[in-house]
Amino acid sequence: MINKRLNVLFVPILGAGHVNGCIGVAERMIESGHRAVFMVDTVWSGKLTAYGIEEALMTPEGTVPPISAVEKARYMMAVGVIGGASAHQKARLRATVADWWTKHAQYMDGELRRLLPVIRPDVIVLDQFVTLPAAELSGVPCVWCWSSVPLVIIDDERAPPVQSGLSASGDQRLWHEFRELVRDVTREKWQAFNEWAVGRGCEPLPEYCFHSPTRYLNIYGYPLELDYQDIRPLGRNYVRFDALKRTERHLPFAVPPELATKPGALVYFSMGTISSVDVQNMRRLVAILAKSPHRFIISMGPLHKEYTLADNMWGQESVPQIRVLPLVDLVITHSGVNTVTETMFFGKPMIAMPVFGEQYDNAQRLHDKGFGLRLDAYKCSEEELLAAIETLLNDKALAERLAEVSRRIQTDNSLAKVSQLIEDFVQNPRKYIE
Repeated sequence: MINKRLNVLFVPILGAGHVNGCIGVAERMIESGHRAVFMVDTVWSGKLTAYGIEEALMTPEGTVPPISAVEKARYMMAVGVIGGASAHQKARLRATVADWWTKHAQYMDGELRRLLPVIRPDVIVLDQFVTLPAAELSGVPCVWCWSSVPLVIIDDERAPPVQSGLSASGDQRLWHEFRELVRDVTREKWQAFNEWAVGRGCEPLPEYCFHSPTRYLNIYGYPLELDYQDIRPLGRNYVRFDALKRTERHLPFAVPPELATKPGALVYFSMGTISSVDVQNMRRLVAILAKSPHRFIISMGPLHKEYTLADNMWGQESVPQIRVLPLVDLVITHSGVNTVTETMFFGKPMIAMPVFGEQYDNAQRLHDKGFGLRLDAYKCSEEELLAAIETLLNDKALAERLAEVSRRIQTDNSLAKVSQLIEDFVQNPRKYIE
């Protein structure tokens, strides 16, 4: 056990999924007596103090000024990342996405360089998709926290390519085609990013990779029952936890009386902060769910005022998901990694309706492993969605399997060990990294 209070600097991507994953780790560090500081923009100002987290605000100057979740989502809709196209079709947009990540990295890198001498961290916890040279060159031990599907950590030919939504037991020729497509459309962007990182003093990045995970302790949250280590083992500098789940102790929740008195099973429906901005599709899905005999708690998203709910529903802009999940019988989700891992924690079946990115992989993995059903968020029919709800609610064998998974996850309580792991890494980095 370390004999000093660590200054832990968290540098997450400033989206709800990434920040929430880091909160789960930060809470455990704080419980162990350490200081947790998050590098955030003004959009997040004041939102983390309830967890005991300090905020180090970035300056608004730079190539990427702070933007809200709505603005991010509208941009993603405009370029086609959010919408009804397939994962394969969206792979052709990777060059545009790579441009955005380059600008993001340059801005975050500059802010990190400015804040490092102010905070003087003992360890840096990054939740990013691309390398930040300021962290790599700082001499401070770095932990890469992946609040994403494990496929994103390292591209291994033995597993499906990330963001493809292809099955681990499927046609590997499709894996190869998808990989080649992504490499073709991102080759020039990767070369430019690599030149920038090398120009900042970093070693060259692995080919077609915007980060180098071998230089960090890597931690990620994914249940054992869904992970890919059976087909693609990872090295000693990769440590799995079942979930990077925050507690939300300060956010009490009870089923509203107007919903509690109605008949039917209780279902939680959330498309996440970003995907829910597609109001047209939210209206379509809500209209289908209105025909169900069951009750729905709905996380409506930031544009919640632009559509209305039916009588069998209750919702708000956002709900305390950790408090809601134990109360429901079924979850309908965009299959973001936090929702998937948290729902597995509580042992609930899922209808997974991915919209973009690693959501496709999570949805397919759930489907393949028999813990839920994958549907198309934009093309599923009324009959398909309503039938899927009834199928999962009436699957007693699945309920028993999920209850056993939940018992294992809660008994193992793996995230409780994250503080000791990071302390050990700070004291002896070579134990984990050559």
